[in-house]
Amino acid sequence: MLVAKTIVGPLENNSYLVASAATRRAIIIDAAAEPARILDAAEGFDVTAIITTHGHHDHIGAAPEVRQALEVPFRIHPADAPMAGIEPDVPLTDGEVIDLGGVSLRTVHTPGHTPGSTCLVGAGLLFSGDTLFPGGPGATRGSAADFTTIMTSLRTRLFVLDDATIVLPGHGADTTIGAERPHLDEWQARGW
Repeated sequence: MLVAKTIVGPLENNSYLVASAATRRAIIIDAAAEPARILDAAEGFDVTAIITTHGHHDHIGAAPEVRQALEVPFRIHPADAPMAGIEPDVPLTDGEVIDLGGVSLRTVHTPGHTPGSTCLVGAGLLFSGDTLFPGGPGATRGSAADFTTIMTSLRTRLFVLDDATIVLPGHGADTTIGAERPHLDEWQARGW
């Protein structure tokens, strides 16, 4: 699996090109901003879709232009389509396998940061969007219910992964499940 990270926009979003080395088939995860840079990263690959981890504005800014330039479907969980303001060409569903030819990613619905937050897992990698960062979960804007939901998503959907799994978040530095696992109870206690 090939992974290219491009840091884009004023909020320094991580946009990822994920591809099979064998087939050059690829997806773009979070076409957040700066469409020309995202398109440059995709040069020479057979991009099959734009996968969007959640519907916040800072994760979709370049999606319309990249979708039009590459003539590929925009995909997002339907629970986040209203906030994104872009209907998915093909809705993203939990447990879906995205085959790139020789490598694949599985979608994992992780509500809490947003109702439709979705991560992608494959080949020892976790593309966590804004669900998990080094040091804690994504923001839930002070909502106790949303915080409970994101902590449940972390405990039951992501922290079942192997400690060696590399976490590639929507912003900032990479981490591992093993580096973050010991802090789950601390995050729960602090409430954010």
